[in-house]
Amino acid sequence: MKTNLSQIERRIRYHFRRKELLSRALTHSSYAYENPEQTKDNELMEFLGDSVVGLITADFFFAAYPERTEGDLSKLKASAACTVALAEFAKRIKLDRDIRLGKGEERSGGRKKATILAGAFEALLGALYLDGGFEAARSFFLPLLESSFKKIRTQQFQINNYKSALQEYLQKEDLPAPHYRTVTAVGPDHKKIFEVEVYANRTPLGKARGSSRKSAEQKAAERALKSFLGKRIRSLTQETFIIKK
Repeated sequence: MKTNLSQIERRIRYHFRRKELLSRALTHSSYAYENPEQTKDNELMEFLGDSVVGLITADFFFAAYPERTEGDLSKLKASAACTVALAEFAKRIKLDRDIRLGKGEERSGGRKKATILAGAFEALLGALYLDGGFEAARSFFLPLLESSFKKIRTQQFQINNYKSALQEYLQKEDLPAPHYRTVTAVGPDHKKIFEVEVYANRTPLGKARGSSRKSAEQKAAERALKSFLGKRIRSLTQETFIIKK
């Protein structure tokens, strides 16, 4: 699959002075392994981009919610910089179309894998930082953050991930800790769907499906928690939520 760098630049509204940085950011290790004479993979740029993402998200939430505690800001930062969130950002700018994958990874559905999408997004942030400095990376990423987290309008909120919150809720109610059981795991390895049910003691609380055990467990915890707390919960990302105090 041929990558059109000019189209990508138009989508992200940034013109690279060093095109090779953008090209490398989009090159997965599977492609570089099959084409060692052509290019290097994006793993080092992903390493750099991880820190760039962290700084931009920390700066964004620090400015947006100066009255919140360090713990609250850490949870917000984690929700914006986790693999699931970064993969969603990558899809929003259609980066999944442009990643260069090896033939085997392409056949195994690599273009839809959250880890690959998140890695490419971090690598892109690293490339922007190297080409245009921190402001170039920030100007690109900030609108994505603002559009995702504008739904937090009230200052009186708590943030948590579903599994942790469910455990805390059951503990406060003097109920047994949640236990997760995989009900089914069907499909080929690259498209396996897991169905997970969460229990307290022997009482089923919620059941859900996901493309990984982790995502299925989060969704099952979400359903269980919403059965207890109802409309007070508003989803923030696939793993985290906010709740009005």
